Amino acid sequence: MKRNNIRHTLKVSLLDGIFASCMLGLTSDYITPYALALKARVSQIGILNALPYLISSLVQLKSAEATEKFKSKKKVIVLFVLLHTLMGLPILFIPYIFKGYEVISLIVFVTLFASLNAFAGPVWLSLMSDYLPMKKRGSYFGWRNKIFGIINISCVFIAGFVLYLFKFNILKGFFIIFASAFVCRIISWYFLTQMYEPPFRIKKEDCFSFVEFIKRAGESNFLRFVVFVAALNFSVNLAAPFFSVFMLKDLRFNYLTYTILISTVSIASILTIGRWGRNADRVGTVKVLRTSSLLISSLPFLWIMNQNPAYLVIIQIISGFAWAGFNLCATNFIYDAVSPAKRTRCIAYFNVINGVALCLGALIGGYLAKHLPVIFGYKLLSLFFISGILRFLVVGLFSRKLKEVRTVEDISARDLFFSVVGIKPAME
Repeated sequence: MKRNNIRHTLKVSLLDGIFASCMLGLTSDYITPYALALKARVSQIGILNALPYLISSLVQLKSAEATEKFKSKKKVIVLFVLLHTLMGLPILFIPYIFKGYEVISLIVFVTLFASLNAFAGPVWLSLMSDYLPMKKRGSYFGWRNKIFGIINISCVFIAGFVLYLFKFNILKGFFIIFASAFVCRIISWYFLTQMYEPPFRIKKEDCFSFVEFIKRAGESNFLRFVVFVAALNFSVNLAAPFFSVFMLKDLRFNYLTYTILISTVSIASILTIGRWGRNADRVGTVKVLRTSSLLISSLPFLWIMNQNPAYLVIIQIISGFAWAGFNLCATNFIYDAVSPAKRTRCIAYFNVINGVALCLGALIGGYLAKHLPVIFGYKLLSLFFISGILRFLVVGLFSRKLKEVRTVEDISARDLFFSVVGIKPAME
């Protein structure tokens, strides 16, 4: 592959990512508030967060087949991202066109919006990984995600400020931010069309079914990784969709306070993801996954202890720090563990299992949220407690079974933590 082609693709991919990050910043943290503005119930919030994961995961079973049929990764990416973008239009007009069916319509269109984008996801990740050597992926994606994080957080603040300004006409505020997101995604799609794709080749031995993939559970390190991530995300998603509900309905935070709290996670991620990436290149992805997952497991208990906004800012900083390392290295582990020819299929199958786990977590969480006892004044705190217990169980049962797939420096979790934070431990 020629260097000029690689440089050109990485450049347009960066531009695509900039505008895609704008779209995400304007939408992802505001779908649940949008549903609440449309008078959605807690059970409907659970479905809204569950169904997109389920359908998104199932459609990815066909991602690799579509790539083989089109004989091009780029064609699949461009087509399905365009369809995903166009699906943003009906979401804009739900309050005006689908009166009486607003919440149901939102669930349907958000599910389609997410699923069409998800279909292209494994193909895009596979194509991008073709351009980067193994030892550079952690630092490159850390740098890339840091840039996108800054853009994302800026758009989160802009969206929150718009909603705060339009608090007496909140649906108009949502129309403005979602329309802006649509324009950003159109620009992002244009840059995707400019990517270079190397000649497409597929070998028969690189094709295997989802059932064949599952049958290797006992012998595959990659499948153990899939089970670990899926089980952890199931535990997380029991509670994750309901933190917005907890802040906006139970604690009655205004949109400005809500925006500050959700933005803090992104800010912490931006400040630490580069350090996670550099350390992951040195010590491997498995050590980072183990360390960050322990921090992730502690988060629900910290929310139970206190709900003062100033205190929650600190908890959100810890959350951003932990999730930055986990998300970065979950992606990079796939790149390290799977050969390029099998990558699209393995990423798709990973997303299928992970998506089903996220879906079940949100659905069960939505059911439990209505039936659990009140603790410290709120039912949702009971849900957070259960989520935290399950997270620690998953980490204890599964994380030790993962094996690093390349030769790396041996380091303790304690030393890794201090290395990422940038300080030396007080006692040696």
